[in-house]
Amino acid sequence: MNSIAYPSTLSPRRARTRALPRLSRPAAFWAVAFAFLALTAFATAPSPLYGIYAQQDHLAPITLTVVYAVYAIGVVASLLLAGHLSDTHGRRTVLVAGLLVAGAASVVFLTWTSLAGLLVARLLTGLALGASVATATAYIADLDAGSDGTPSPRSGIVATIANVGGLAIGPLLAGVLAQYVPGGLTLTFLVLLAALIVAAVVVARSPESREPVQPRPSYRPQRMRAPAQARGPFIAATTGAFLTFAVGGLLAGLAGRFLAGPLHHPSAVLTGLVIFLNFGAGVLVQSTTTRWPAHRLIVAGLAPMLIGLVVLVVSAWTSPPSLALFLIGGAIAGLGQGAIIRGSLSVVIATASASERAGALATYFTAGYIGVSLPVLGAGVALQYLSPRMTLLIFAAAVGAGILAAAPLLTRRPAR
Repeated sequence: MNSIAYPSTLSPRRARTRALPRLSRPAAFWAVAFAFLALTAFATAPSPLYGIYAQQDHLAPITLTVVYAVYAIGVVASLLLAGHLSDTHGRRTVLVAGLLVAGAASVVFLTWTSLAGLLVARLLTGLALGASVATATAYIADLDAGSDGTPSPRSGIVATIANVGGLAIGPLLAGVLAQYVPGGLTLTFLVLLAALIVAAVVVARSPESREPVQPRPSYRPQRMRAPAQARGPFIAATTGAFLTFAVGGLLAGLAGRFLAGPLHHPSAVLTGLVIFLNFGAGVLVQSTTTRWPAHRLIVAGLAPMLIGLVVLVVSAWTSPPSLALFLIGGAIAGLGQGAIIRGSLSVVIATASASERAGALATYFTAGYIGVSLPVLGAGVALQYLSPRMTLLIFAAAVGAGILAAAPLLTRRPAR
């Protein structure tokens, strides 16, 4: 009988045929956008749940502020330490790592329900978001770039909608499940964990748009600097990010407290709805002004942000305080936020070269997340000494003054 020799290993050609195929670049573009949306939805989902955690574990309001501080520290630290790494280590590698860290955070939410677990979960969430937000934005821009490497206008629109859309969907989903579904607190993080797993799988099958640099350069933290060829527009864009995220932080920090206090509506769904209306209005603007240039969007967003802040303050100082005006004020401010975020983000994507795109975006988002953190942390401390409506008045006035002071810089028409 003739003996038959079986090879111990597959040939390279056979191995390639059996391996799962990579997604096409158009499919990968939408896969990364979905991953970005899932990640930002997970990051903001706990916002309406803090009241439930406070009741379960008897947490003081200042303790919840500490929980948010841990998250904010994680985001900013990760942006500075890892937000730029995809420029040298590859977009896919960094984004998959961020999604896996977020998945680990969701497991902690599910299995470790004490205050210590909440702190660990929020720290991991911040680290995951900080490493991924600039990477995902740069990845989307790369996958839709032309043959000369210039990002398409569509990439900025899709990246912004995925980012802000996730911020809107997460709190509403969490609030609805926690309030109306038995075991909704657990179900919230199971749903989000499933979305993160799917996102990690599809991103892992996506083509790499930025091959790792060889040899690897020595590691350095992100430096807060503007692209040399577009310093003025970049500074204006990051200023816009700081101010618009600050308005979102004002609502995130005060919505739950204000609803439960003066408005007498301690509802997780209603807290999620306030945040959804704020960010959802931004998505509406971003999806209906796709042909507007960046400068026009930034200019158009200033007035709605200021008007929204005024309506929010008025809602607190009417007698009795007005829930309707509070919701309307948040939505109007969201219109301005959405316009400025898309305009400023488009400026950063257009002015940064592919080799420094993630680093420039990390600087942009660092400014934004510092902006979103300060009102939350400041309001948490102020509420120990002041009423919710006085706190809202002070912080709205401070943010509004910042917008007015930055208006000349933001409305300056860029040189051709």
